[in-house]
Amino acid sequence: MRDTPLSNCERRFLLKAVEEKKRLDGRQTYDYRNIKITFGTDYGCCIVELGRTRVLCQVSCELVPPKDSRPTEGIMFFNLELSPMASPAFEPNRQSELLVMLNRQLERCLRNSKCIDTESLCVVSGEKVWQIRVDVHVLNHDGNLMDAASIAAISALSHFRRPDVAIQGRDITVFSPEERDPIPLSIYHMPICVSFAFFLQGSYLLVDPCEREERVKDGLLVIAMNKHREICSIQSSGGIMLLKDQVLRCSKIASVKVSEITELINKALENDRKIRKEGGKFGFAESMPKERITALKRDEAPVEMTDVKETANEIVNRTETPTEAVSSPVLVAMGTAQVGEGIVNSWGLDEDEEDEPQTEDTKTGSSNCKHTLYICSEKKKRLCVVQIFCMLQGLNVTTRIVKLKFLCRG
Repeated sequence: MRDTPLSNCERRFLLKAVEEKKRLDGRQTYDYRNIKITFGTDYGCCIVELGRTRVLCQVSCELVPPKDSRPTEGIMFFNLELSPMASPAFEPNRQSELLVMLNRQLERCLRNSKCIDTESLCVVSGEKVWQIRVDVHVLNHDGNLMDAASIAAISALSHFRRPDVAIQGRDITVFSPEERDPIPLSIYHMPICVSFAFFLQGSYLLVDPCEREERVKDGLLVIAMNKHREICSIQSSGGIMLLKDQVLRCSKIASVKVSEITELINKALENDRKIRKEGGKFGFAESMPKERITALKRDEAPVEMTDVKETANEIVNRTETPTEAVSSPVLVAMGTAQVGEGIVNSWGLDEDEEDEPQTEDTKTGSSNCKHTLYICSEKKKRLCVVQIFCMLQGLNVTTRIVKLKFLCRG
């Protein structure tokens, strides 16, 4: 699925804002978004938040045979994944041009710069070495993935601890963290990428472009540098011609930004080390507030609700109590009486529905129900037993005429 293209109005608005040195999120031209580094419970796992761009990095290791060309050096392997969870434009299991470019730039920044002592990863020369695997997963894409990935990778490598080993003859013993303390990697320096986006054929530039700003850019310059002002790699894309003064200007800006980010990484490492030593709570769950677990959080909106009890009382008060209907039986003929004549229908049915004919289904199987009514005569003081045979299932509830058969005894 491709990205939804920007409309002409949006494109003109973004370019006009760049000309006026204004940005969508209110930043200045050379400002970075807020950077937050969080380490997990395991060594070598961290999440970097660059604004709304989120990247997860996990470092792992295993013993493998070395390369034939370098038998005394360990192996560094980098893997970067763009999942559809980060953006609908990323397709699963497909090598896109952006993925290849990010992976190669990450390798040039960290492996080719020799920032890690690979010779210290050798266990037995020519037989066993440590392979350090760096997996970078993009959780949310809001622009400048390269900078976020480089910060996450170098932070996870600085936080990682490999198991300690012992060699006796040809036997190699790998100790667990409970038996021996893990050993950190030997890191010489911290190369960090800083991205510059150029607009209007190189006339304007922005540091740390967001996702919408990247859509209207004409070119991109990525400089990997450490705090010692040593340039590790430079990559330019977009097809625009840059002058020497522009590159020097960007390198000076990058040196300032790299120093600030390196200090932020060291501070995060020191805080994590201090919390683990004191036995405090650490990890992703402790660093993420419950009200901000997701990046796209909506504010609570007030909802007007009526009181159920008050509404029920109003309905009860408005209803009218039905008048009690009293009807006395009328003797029509000998053995026949008429009950319910003249009473108002209180069942809520129309006059047409009152005389509902009985069906055959309602007539069958209902003669087993009997009701006995005892009536005392005032004159003769004799007991009359009236048996009413009714079909409850088939009898219409609105029937007003009931035939009564009197069985008089002595």
